[in-house]
Amino acid sequence: MMKQLLFLTITALFFSCGNETANLNVLQGNAFGTTYSIQYFAETPLEVEKGIDSVIYLVNKSVSTYLPKSDISRINQGDTTVVTDAIFKEVFRISETVYTNSQGYFDPTIGVLRNAYGFGDEKPLERIDSTTLDSLRKFVGFRKVTILSDGTVRKEYPEIYFDFNAIAKGYGIDLIGRYFESQGVDNYLIELGGELLAKGKNVEKDKSWLAGVESIDSEIENRTASAIIKLEDKAMAASGNYRKFRIDPQKGQKYVHTINPLTGRAQQSDVTSATVVAPNCALADAYATTFMAMGLEKSKELLPTLDQVEAYLTYVDADNNPKLYITKGFQELIVK
Repeated sequence: MMKQLLFLTITALFFSCGNETANLNVLQGNAFGTTYSIQYFAETPLEVEKGIDSVIYLVNKSVSTYLPKSDISRINQGDTTVVTDAIFKEVFRISETVYTNSQGYFDPTIGVLRNAYGFGDEKPLERIDSTTLDSLRKFVGFRKVTILSDGTVRKEYPEIYFDFNAIAKGYGIDLIGRYFESQGVDNYLIELGGELLAKGKNVEKDKSWLAGVESIDSEIENRTASAIIKLEDKAMAASGNYRKFRIDPQKGQKYVHTINPLTGRAQQSDVTSATVVAPNCALADAYATTFMAMGLEKSKELLPTLDQVEAYLTYVDADNNPKLYITKGFQELIVK
């Protein structure tokens, strides 16, 4: 369902400690077109599989563009009678916040462009030139959509196409976390498609959960970490274009999956990967995509204004040399 992200190499170490009532339990499964692994501490294994499946079903039913009968798909198809649910409204609200903070570099109405470049749910256009981009950009802009008091969505143009793929998976992880907390679980680590949500700590070791930031030069079958960080009541997500791109077979043009909503172009910025730590996974997911689109300098300007959002950015300088920018808060999380 969701956009391709960097896979975060996860390191969770467990050792015996004095808490004899909390035992490690592990769950694995499939969700949102990828896999998940959940580690949690409870006295006995919980019957939570059906609850997790229910969360996944509700998120897909609301905001999956890959399901033709989902709410978002029906809205994209022009159905003005759809009454949005709590999931759609919250994803919309979070998206609006990130859209405003980023001055439009994060924009879930970018769907027509993603489809045009071949990263969405429709056949890509055979020709994309400046004239085509000008016509498509007319249907991009989060200020052109709103949720009315009755829960229906008003679009300035019927062609506007919602695409929450840069935030919905992270939001789904947050909902799974809320579900575990409703079951009395205070210490867990959820990994889904490379994104992480950590609550509490590794009880047996009595320390924070640990996670690895994948090196951009690691191979798919032999992943390596460039840093190991501690996570406690935080989420982590990453985005990169070095694996997810498309080559136009006719022109040989390379299109990356991170699209600049302001220009409409699917071109690589100087940021080659963005790993973000935030209070929840929806924000981490959204800002990872945002920094990829913004580029280094604008990201460096935005980051100090964001509350509890830290970043580990790889980029290339003017001579195409690989460089690294790490915020102070992210640096403090690094253990090795």
